[in-house]
Amino acid sequence: MELTQMVLFLANFIFVMSLGWYLITNLQWYDYRIERVVLRHHKTWWHMVYFVVPFILYYASGRYAIFVVAIYMPFLYLWHVRLDKKLVLTWRVKRFLILLISLTLLINVLVIFKGLGNAFSVIFPLVLTYLLSWGIERFLFLAYNKQAKQKIASMGDLTIICVTGSYGKTSMKNFIAQVLGQKFNVYATPRSVNTLGGIIRDVNESLPAHAQVYICEAGAREIGDIYAIAQLLHPQIVVVGKVGPQHLEYFKTLERIQRTKLEIIHSDRLKRAFIHTSVTDEPHEKVTFFGEDIHNLTATLEGIDFDLSVNDEERHFHTSVLGGFQSININAAILIAQEMGMSGDEIVSAVAKLKSVEHRLERIDAGGKIILDDGYNGNIDGMLEGVRLCSLHNGRKVIVTPGLVESTEELNSELIRAINGVFDIAIVTGQLNAAQFDKELDVPQKIMLSDKSQMVKTLGEVTKAGDIILYANDAPNFI
Repeated sequence: MELTQMVLFLANFIFVMSLGWYLITNLQWYDYRIERVVLRHHKTWWHMVYFVVPFILYYASGRYAIFVVAIYMPFLYLWHVRLDKKLVLTWRVKRFLILLISLTLLINVLVIFKGLGNAFSVIFPLVLTYLLSWGIERFLFLAYNKQAKQKIASMGDLTIICVTGSYGKTSMKNFIAQVLGQKFNVYATPRSVNTLGGIIRDVNESLPAHAQVYICEAGAREIGDIYAIAQLLHPQIVVVGKVGPQHLEYFKTLERIQRTKLEIIHSDRLKRAFIHTSVTDEPHEKVTFFGEDIHNLTATLEGIDFDLSVNDEERHFHTSVLGGFQSININAAILIAQEMGMSGDEIVSAVAKLKSVEHRLERIDAGGKIILDDGYNGNIDGMLEGVRLCSLHNGRKVIVTPGLVESTEELNSELIRAINGVFDIAIVTGQLNAAQFDKELDVPQKIMLSDKSQMVKTLGEVTKAGDIILYANDAPNFI
């Protein structure tokens, strides 16, 4: 092999692996669905800058391809280091990269001996790797799915509770787990695991054989997603929390969202379904509606107080959890605790012990400042409640937010109007809603940050002891 061929061989290998790294990173963000990466990406211009244009230049450069690669690599490296949600090297990603390395080397050898053009040595490895990877993952999915069903079937005494809704799924799941955990051996899906693949893996790898109750969160981006989860788990108890205009980008209409969430009731073992009144009012013998039975609700920076009937007796509840909207999620936990046979006293005691879910209106007192970490909340009701809670504070008020994601311009305007009436400083992160916020925000100090890496420094410069700081939604910078 001549020196020139060796240089081109090396350049091609580096270039293909770089494009592959970009591709698999985006696939991981979008649940490994290529159509979502191509058609529903929040920053489609990235594809032009980091994939299409480099490929065209590489193809056109011929013997000078090494110079294109030398220019491209620093740009891709800077893109990678600025990401706040970097590629996680799961076994799926490792399989993809191993396939890509093998096919790139093989096709490069064929290109050298057959004299094919640069385009073949770039496109073929990427396309073949994606197709083979998809086939392997599909085969493994079917095998793991069968294994998960067998494990669930073997646990005959296991009660499965499945939770879905537009808002508060993770909080509701955690509150149910904490309440039932006072009496039962409970296991809940970790963090925000809520896809079919994630649940299958969780059942196979983490569901304890001695668990009495398994609580699972079900999410969706398309019609049929939740139905597939219901057919895997066949839960005895399901909860459909509040439904609203969240993820309209995917579902287009509220009616389609409602229909998708109600797929959770398609279980052969269903005993009881608790459905929020925002979803449907169609009666059914196994359905109990909730959401309008809470009385005397008070929500402050110290917690929540409310009254609710338990076993036909009016009871008073207090919890240090923040956010009046959380009373709906706690209501669901109370209803399930009743269904599971817990007494009124047991339920009241369990609610009093509830802990805030991490990054969901979690209060942190540090350096004389009050921080409300609501980074994992992205719905209008929760964000407005965070704004209202900040309005109760006597000192300066600071909000850090990218606005609402996968929502509407009208709802972002509603959020901006609420911010204008409360905050002294508004720090807007990201570019998704930057133009609208820049136009409509009317606060004493407005700071626009396109790069979140500057956020910590900015907060250190503009905040002081006595301030309250609300982190409202923390969308990753690929959004």
